[in-house]
Order: sequence, then C-alpha cells, then structure tokens
Amino acid sequence: MAVVDLLERNKVWAQEQLQKDPKFFSRHTGGQKPRVLWIGCADSRVPAEQVVGCGPGELFIHRNVANVVAYNDVNIAAVVQYAVEHLQVPDIVVCGHYGCGGVAAACSHKIVDGYIGDWLMITSWAQRWVDERLGATKDTMDREEYLRHVVDENVKLQVKHLTHLSMVKKAWEANPGTPRVHGWVYDIGTGLIRVVVDGATAEAKDG
Repeated sequence: MAVVDLLERNKVWAQEQLQKDPKFFSRHTGGQKPRVLWIGCADSRVPAEQVVGCGPGELFIHRNVANVVAYNDVNIAAVVQYAVEHLQVPDIVVCGHYGCGGVAAACSHKIVDGYIGDWLMITSWAQRWVDERLGATKDTMDREEYLRHVVDENVKLQVKHLTHLSMVKKAWEANPGTPRVHGWVYDIGTGLIRVVVDGATAEAKDG
C-alpha cells in the first residue's frame, strides 16, 4: 500500500463521518476531555481506540515499545503531567499485549544493539522477577506461556513506575481517589483484554 492510499482513505473516512453526523468534527474543535490516559505498546496490531470501542476525544494516548514507563523519559513524563494536571483524566491504563516483540527481545539471550536494547533493559526486570517466582518450573514451560507471564509482570512493573512519578503522587495528595491506575493486557489472538492491576489509587498503594 502506498502512502497516497492513506490520504484517499482519509477523504473517504471524513466524508462518511459527516454523512453520519454533520457536527462530528466541529464538536472537537473546542477542546478535549478524554476519559482515560492510555499508555500502550507501539505495536501496530493494538490500536487503542478500536480495541475498546472508543472514538475521537475519548482517549489520550501515549505509545512506545513494550509500553514502558521510564523515570528518565521526558516524553512520557510530559504526557502524564498534561493528562493528570491539565486534562484531569480520572483513569490511567497501562496496556501491554501478548505476542509483544519488545518483551520477547528483552527475554532473548541475544544482545539487542542501540537505543532499543537500552530501552528494553527496563523490561528485563520483569523477566527477572518472573524467573525468581517460577524457579525451575520455567525450564519445563512452553516459551509462549513463559512470555505471557513476562508480559503480565511487565505491565505490573510499569504501573509501579507510574505510581512513583511526582505528578501522580502530587495528584493523589490533592485527591487520593484519582487518578486510578489500571494494568491491562490485550490478547491479540482473541481481541479480549485481561485485567492484571485493577484501579490502583493512593489508598491501595499505601496498603
């Protein structure tokens, strides 16, 4: 598919939206009030709005390789701060997915060069914790099943990182109930989402 095809699809899509609802676009020009900050993987098979049935204006989205929340990443910190302080989103979702190439690379014995390797060092901590928990059991486990465990653990790890960001802690001090932080995993094979962390708040974190 050539890039020009995408432009043609855009014209068709815009026309279809106007036919269904003449005010579809004009409603969005006054600002945004998303219900969720979505932190997901950059994998092209996991389009955030589509997998949860949302339309424009409902999700504020940040995506990167392996849905990592890094303490030293100015990009994601700026996104979270804007979502929490200015948009005042009530919920934040960190969503990983099974079949994640980033997680598989982090679990590989091969050295991943460049920025990707440096980035995935954060995800490798999830692998270490899974290895400690499973012990010798991991040696008899199917590779795909093992990687699913790491995907789950990686989401839990990134949720933990998120709750340690200064702007989230500041928001919890002002209002302990929000934002609620969720950890989800999308199954590419079924289209369904599995909850691994359900609505962490200041009270839950302290407990």
